[in-house]
Amino acid sequence: MEAATLIVVLIIVLSLFFDFTNGFHDTANAMATPIATGALKPKVAVLLAAVLNLFGAFLSTEVSKTISHGIIREDQITPQVFLPLIFAGLIGAITWNMLTWLLGLPSSSSHALFGGLIGATIVGAGWMAIDYGVVIGKVILPAVLAPLTAGIIAFAATRLAYAMTRRYDAKPDGRAGFRWGQIFTSSLVALAHGTNDAQKTMGVITLTLIVAGVQTSAHTEPQLWVIFACAITIALGTYMGGWRIIRTLGKGLTDVKPAQGFSAETSTASTILASSALGFALSTTQVASGSVIGSGLGRRGATVRWNTVGRIMIGWLLTLPASGAVGALAAVMVAWLGGWGIVVDTIVAVAVILTIFLLSRRDSVTAANAMSEVAESGTAVKVKRNPPPTRRQRALARAEERRQKEESK
Repeated sequence: MEAATLIVVLIIVLSLFFDFTNGFHDTANAMATPIATGALKPKVAVLLAAVLNLFGAFLSTEVSKTISHGIIREDQITPQVFLPLIFAGLIGAITWNMLTWLLGLPSSSSHALFGGLIGATIVGAGWMAIDYGVVIGKVILPAVLAPLTAGIIAFAATRLAYAMTRRYDAKPDGRAGFRWGQIFTSSLVALAHGTNDAQKTMGVITLTLIVAGVQTSAHTEPQLWVIFACAITIALGTYMGGWRIIRTLGKGLTDVKPAQGFSAETSTASTILASSALGFALSTTQVASGSVIGSGLGRRGATVRWNTVGRIMIGWLLTLPASGAVGALAAVMVAWLGGWGIVVDTIVAVAVILTIFLLSRRDSVTAANAMSEVAESGTAVKVKRNPPPTRRQRALARAEERRQKEESK
């Protein structure tokens, strides 16, 4: 009994650490664009995102129930087997999160979690322990449809924004008034992120409590202390900034006009909030990237760099299998060595995390230097410095040319 209690405590601690990494890994989704356009100062942006992530975590629990009572058939697995599998799955998710953070790669924390849990469960309990209907309906399909939907919305919103403000076509500031709107829309994205991503950790902890017999399977709602713990942890992680990924996304978006940023953030927030209400555990990173691409297509003179989009998509495709492989490897250690396997997994995981952290110190990225030089990876949209004239500008030029010809006669 003492061993079971210890593993439950260890899983809760590991879950909260994953929640922390999720926070600083996904800060860029909401704040990279407003930081890059100057709508918000870096430290103000991450503080605002942290507070709104905290509040957002209390708004919905639908995503939590998808994880705690959906993806894995916990009633077919004994607690003695299942608890170590949850532990192994979290190791897979955290390892992938830390590695992609070091590389500045905007990958999906959500899919890292799903991949780790699925990989560990398949190794420890077999293929039939996974509810593939839920995986396809609430994980795979949203991963495909959500970025596409967000991109279409962002495309339409960008077109509309520029159509409604044509009188500013000749101004060099690129409709800088939209920077004020970005403060609201980026805040909405941060709030939406809390309603979706914080719920995933709540779901893992709730699933652990159900398996351990501390909470009944009929009660899938996370307990109040779980909500508070996850909300505070993801807020702290968000406040850390995740400056490496902010630099990747933000520097790739430095030439994006404020109107585009406003449209992309509006699309991202609306997509995430709708998915949270429906219980879809989607990737906020994929939604944000889809919105950026859509806004780039919606603005005249903007060029989408499809080769970079392809690299980002490859990263998305690798997240599930890569984190699943690490989770499966950790589960193999537990299967072979029992309790000692958990000890070995813990030691190896701590060593990997410390190594990644020490490597990150060699090229430290902070609020002071995150936007100091252009990142060479992650550029989703690049806007031409001298875009072609708009239809209205061409019409004005022709009218001016006719006027000059008439005056010269």
